[in-house]
Amino acid sequence: MSVVDTILQILIILLSLPAGYLLVTTIAAFLFRKENPEQNRFLNIGVLIPAHNEEEGIVRTIRSVQESDYPANRFEIYVIADNCTDLTAEHARNAGATVAERHDTSNRGKGQALDWFLHHHRNLYHNTDVITIIDADVTPDRNYLREISASLSLPETSVLQAYNGVSNPGAGWRPGLIDAAFNVFNHLRMAGSVVLSGTAVLKGNGMAFRTSVLEHYGWPCHSIVEDMEFSLRLLQDGIDVHYNPDAVIRSEMVTSGKHASSQRSRWEGGRFFLVKNMTGPLFSLFARSRDFRYLFALAELAIPPLSLLVILFALVTTASFLLLEGAWLFVPAFWWLILFMYVISGQIQRHAPITTWFVLAAAPLYILWKIPLYAAMLLRKKRNEWVRTSRENTDKQRET
Repeated sequence: MSVVDTILQILIILLSLPAGYLLVTTIAAFLFRKENPEQNRFLNIGVLIPAHNEEEGIVRTIRSVQESDYPANRFEIYVIADNCTDLTAEHARNAGATVAERHDTSNRGKGQALDWFLHHHRNLYHNTDVITIIDADVTPDRNYLREISASLSLPETSVLQAYNGVSNPGAGWRPGLIDAAFNVFNHLRMAGSVVLSGTAVLKGNGMAFRTSVLEHYGWPCHSIVEDMEFSLRLLQDGIDVHYNPDAVIRSEMVTSGKHASSQRSRWEGGRFFLVKNMTGPLFSLFARSRDFRYLFALAELAIPPLSLLVILFALVTTASFLLLEGAWLFVPAFWWLILFMYVISGQIQRHAPITTWFVLAAAPLYILWKIPLYAAMLLRKKRNEWVRTSRENTDKQRET
């Protein structure tokens, strides 16, 4: 056996680990059942919206919250106008939100803005039972606040993650494929994680906390993936992140390659950075505590993005059929079967629209588009500052 064959066999074994985890998670997701309280207590909810130069969309988001199917005297909207150079603060006030303006150009970031508000404006939110954090460009479903209240009416629930969806899946093949990916990553993986380990991860958008939790922690994590960091912090402290798939918020996804590249680079680059920095500590925590939830957290963190996993599977599968024989050829075939089940199961569980099913045929184009993106991420310096994602509709308004 040649050295090349040995290396290839080792790669097959290593890549079988994420494939096996995805299979187990897919099966577990079908066993997930949402926790329902005996009675929705209609908690007092603070809706916290961090915003950086969102003058075009902030009013739309505020209006969508105000139109929620929830008692108007039971919720308050707070907007953090963070280092804004536009009219975000003025528009938010005129729309009926309570606005806190922050000007600190040396300490930029969403996490920093949340931490500042939570520590310095307790007088604004001290009467709330729950705080939910949503982005400035989202549209929550009408029953979003009702579902948040129901979940946090359960005594054992103090942290909750909602389902993050796509508001424009029919706008093009990129939003359609992101919708399909969200059905898998933001639902199936969340539901499977809860079944397997009893906790999920925060997604940065559509999060809800008992107010006492945020009074205690503030927002202690300030990287580009502050939500994942906070999830691990809560895990270490024994606080579970629950998941409610019926509490839904939807975000507009960009359609142009230029804007999508910027958005995906930030998301996935930050994830790779966290994998690099948290693998060792999670292993250490597992070794000391023998708590398998740390291994589940590591698996959730370390599983590559779906497109990268497909690229790796394709390269190793091709090499296997060229260089190996026998049983080694069957393993990559099972990878592809598992991936098929994984992706299709996510669409079934979230009742994906027909447009999302059709656009799955464009997945190879999306993966080819991601290859130079990953190459660029290897060379680019890490950035932690808050960068607003460009959106076609607002960019066109500026041009006209």
